[in-house]
Amino acid sequence: MSFLSRYEELGERFSPADVSVRQSLRINTLKRPEREVVRMLREKGVRLERVPGVPAAYFYDAPFSLGATPAYLQGAYYLQEAASQLPVLALDPAPGDVVLDMAAAPGSKTTQLAQLMRDDGVVVALDSDAVRLGSLRNNVERMGVSCVACYKKDARFAADLGLLFDKVLLDAPCSGNFCIEPGYFAERSLEDVRGRARLQKELLKSAYKVLRPGGVLVYSTCSLEPEEDELVIDWFINKYGDASLSETGLVMGDPGLTAVFGRELDASLRLCRRLWPHKTGTQGFFIARMVKAR
Repeated sequence: MSFLSRYEELGERFSPADVSVRQSLRINTLKRPEREVVRMLREKGVRLERVPGVPAAYFYDAPFSLGATPAYLQGAYYLQEAASQLPVLALDPAPGDVVLDMAAAPGSKTTQLAQLMRDDGVVVALDSDAVRLGSLRNNVERMGVSCVACYKKDARFAADLGLLFDKVLLDAPCSGNFCIEPGYFAERSLEDVRGRARLQKELLKSAYKVLRPGGVLVYSTCSLEPEEDELVIDWFINKYGDASLSETGLVMGDPGLTAVFGRELDASLRLCRRLWPHKTGTQGFFIARMVKAR
C-alpha cells in the first residue's frame, strides 16, 4: 500500500486545491469590548461572520492587512485560525485555574487561555525554542495578559518544575496536514509520521505526570493522520487505566475514528473531534479531551 492510498482509506477523498481555509480572528475581550471591536472593523469595511460555537471568534474578509493596524498592535484582536481556537475551548479553563501550555509559542492559545480565565489564575507556558519564546512573550504583552509565566523548556521534562496542574494543554508538534498541503506526500514518509508519533507519546506521558487527579488534559494536532491522532490516544488510554476520554463540548467537526487500517480501537475514541477542511472551511485538526481519575 502506498503512503497516499493509506489515507485514501479514511474515506475523505479530495485534493488540497479544492479546499479553501477561511481567515479568522479572535477579539481580545481583556482589552476592549467585543461589540466595540466588531463595530470598528465593520466601519473600516471588514466583513465578519461568527465562528459557530467559539466565543469572540469571527471569520473575516478584509480589504487590507488586519495584522498591520493600530488596533492589532494594541492587542484588540489576535489573528488566529478558527480550528486552532477549539482545543482551548475543550480544555475549558476557568478563573483561578493553574494551567500548563506545553508547546506555547507563538502564543495564540496561551493568550486565549488567559482570556477565558479573565487573566485570573496562572498559565505556565513552555517552549524549547528561544526565538519562538520571544514571539510568545511579545504576544502576551501585546494582548495585555499578566497571568502567564513563560519558560524556555523542553516540555518532555515539565516535571522538573515541581508543580501539578489543574489543566494541561498539549497542542503537539505534528507532521502537518495531507488535506491542505500540496506536495505533502512527496516531502514526507510514513516513517516520518511514525517518528513524530513517538515524540507525541513522550509529551503525553510528561503531561499526565504533572496533571492533578481529577484534572483535564487536552491533546490536539493540526494533522489528520491517524498515526498521530487516534492511534496515539488509543495507546494512551490503554497505558493509563485512570485516564478516560470525555466529551469535548465542541459543535464543529466529526467524531474520532474507532477503526482504522483494519484495526478496532477503543469505542470511546468517538468522543474525539476531527475537523476535515473541506467540511468546516478551517485548517484540519484533531482534538481529544481526557480526565484523570481522582
